Amino acid sequence: MVLWVFGYGSLIWNPGFDFDEKLIGYIKDYKRVFDLACIDHRGTPEHPARTCTLEQSIGAICWGAAYCVRGGPEKEKLAMEYLERRECEYDSKTLVEFYMETDTSRPIVTGVIVFTSTPDKMSNKYYLGPAPLEEMARQIATATGPCGNNREYLFKLEKALYDIEHEEEYVIELANEVRKQLDLPEEVKTLLKPVVSRVLVKSQAHASSTRQRVFAS
Repeated sequence: MVLWVFGYGSLIWNPGFDFDEKLIGYIKDYKRVFDLACIDHRGTPEHPARTCTLEQSIGAICWGAAYCVRGGPEKEKLAMEYLERRECEYDSKTLVEFYMETDTSRPIVTGVIVFTSTPDKMSNKYYLGPAPLEEMARQIATATGPCGNNREYLFKLEKALYDIEHEEEYVIELANEVRKQLDLPEEVKTLLKPVVSRVLVKSQAHASSTRQRVFAS
């Protein structure tokens, strides 16, 4: 038996478990949204962070990384136990088909596990739902938790998608709005704990043909 897991958030750049193969590709009919609360890693119960989850959207594609775990039941069990602890805010595990650019007509792997969340505030206490861009950016710019701050998570996701050459307009737009929130008077900046970078990117331009870009981290 072989275990496959699809990562579309921090798992892209920091899987954290022992795996045997990593493939870059995408899943269909899902889009990335920052509608999920994180209260134990990048935020707190009093000031939750916003992290990404998946929303069903016919015709959409979501790029990320698929990880394969081989080596028997014990190795798979260890990987899944780690992932369930780490992804504790996600209340569902969905099986999806995984595609690569080499063959877009048929999946490379089927039965790939992806952690998702129920988009219902009544049944899922971690679901925040959508919000205006500025409101989301303000929350991300200021939230922090035991594992770091919320904006670092967003900036690292932006860079991870850049690194796999599949940048996403939604992520870029949100990251740039967070940078605007950080471009504040010094007396306001002191309220942001911690300030992760003094590199404030104001441009909304996409990567140039030479793929030069500045990332806050």
